[in-house]
Amino acid sequence: MQLRNMTWPQIDQLSRQTPVLIPIAAVEQHGHHLPLYTDSILLGEVVRRAEEPLANDILVAPLQWYGNSHHHMDFAGTLSAEPRVYLDLLVSLLDNFIAHGFERLFLINGHGGNDVPGKQALFEVRQKYRQRNDLLLLFSTYWTLGCRPPESVPELRQTEMGHACEWETSMILRIAPELVGDYHQAETIEHGNPFLPATRAWITKDRSPPGHIGWPQLATADKGEALLTMFSRDVTQLLQRMIDWDGKSWDG
Repeated sequence: MQLRNMTWPQIDQLSRQTPVLIPIAAVEQHGHHLPLYTDSILLGEVVRRAEEPLANDILVAPLQWYGNSHHHMDFAGTLSAEPRVYLDLLVSLLDNFIAHGFERLFLINGHGGNDVPGKQALFEVRQKYRQRNDLLLLFSTYWTLGCRPPESVPELRQTEMGHACEWETSMILRIAPELVGDYHQAETIEHGNPFLPATRAWITKDRSPPGHIGWPQLATADKGEALLTMFSRDVTQLLQRMIDWDGKSWDG
């Protein structure tokens, strides 16, 4: 069920145990060959596929395209909320649904820069409602839900998500090939080893002058279909676990 297409009485008639899926993404540079709306396009497609088997059992909020993308602000067209403003935005979104009585909320993320504020938003909201034991508040980025693409698609060169990379370029080739520029000539930008296992502060230009990270020149639409199938299946499975949750147990 798409919230944007419903009236308020229709929303009011829903069970408050209905899982609410809240997609959050970004508008930011994606190298020389992919559009600024890439993260939002991809998350929108993953959500569309994921909700199909559960269409009458979950409520899907409109995709929030304004994200935390300050590390890309050296590239024209990137739109980014101040990190603390973005955190407050996510907290407010969760508060809104809780105010309407909904108990099971899932922030599904399509942009790496939203990871930290997304998790912090869940933490702050849970503290705010600490006297309640009926809330299920979840956050995940869609490509981290369990599938291992290189094991299922041996043709993949990359072993992890990059940026405007083999994975993202393949998925856009599958669903919107007309938006893909000349990716065949893109140079390989390795992920590198930035003082791991420590976390290093970075902006995109520290790592990639053209803006992409990975092997976009290896992308194919077939790889994209395989990736979209795996990622959307993972989201569907987690949504089903939310539906099946007994409303009180820690395990789910």
